[in-house]
This record gives sequence, structure tokens and C-alpha cells, in this order.
Amino acid sequence: MARPSLLAIVCNVGSTLFTLTSTNCCSAGLAVGLAFIGPGVGQGIVAGQAVEGIARPEGKIRSTLGLALLLSLAFMEALTIYGLVVALALLFTNPFTPI
Repeated sequence: MARPSLLAIVCNVGSTLFTLTSTNCCSAGLAVGLAFIGPGVGQGIVAGQAVEGIARPEGKIRSTLGLALLLSLAFMEALTIYGLVVALALLFTNPFTPI
């Protein structure tokens, strides 16, 4: 068995040996970080505009505005979850394993 380099983390779970290279770890962190920045900024802008719209005195569309806000926030949060799934795939898959 080859010795792992200094840039690898080796975890022995049961009888399976997992090797996480520094590239996988950095890529996973970058995927999560970028996936959280966009929806976070978007959610802040959308929520601010929705609060301004609800606070208007002629606000007859408060219920539909609240429903549209919740629906759009759910779609933005889905992008964050996709980034988390990509990060987990980067951490727990080995691209060098022969198929």
C-alpha cells in the first residue's frame, strides 16, 4: 500500500479506507462558500423589498406578496442545497478509482 502524502487525510472507517486529498477539501469548501454567497445576498434583497411592499399603506396585496416571498426564498435555498450536495460528492468520492 502506498504511503499517503502530507496533503492527504486518511480515515479508516470499518474496513474501508477513505483518502481525502487537499484538492477535494478545498474544492468542497469553495463549492459551499460560493453556493451560500449568491442565495444569501439574493434572499436579503428579496426580503427587504417584500417588507417595503408590505409596509405600504395601500398594501392590498399583502397575502400574495407574502406567498410569493416564501416561494422565491424556497427556490433560492434550493441552490444552496445543491452546493452542499456538490461539496459532499467532492468529499466522499474518489475520481481515481477504476470503474
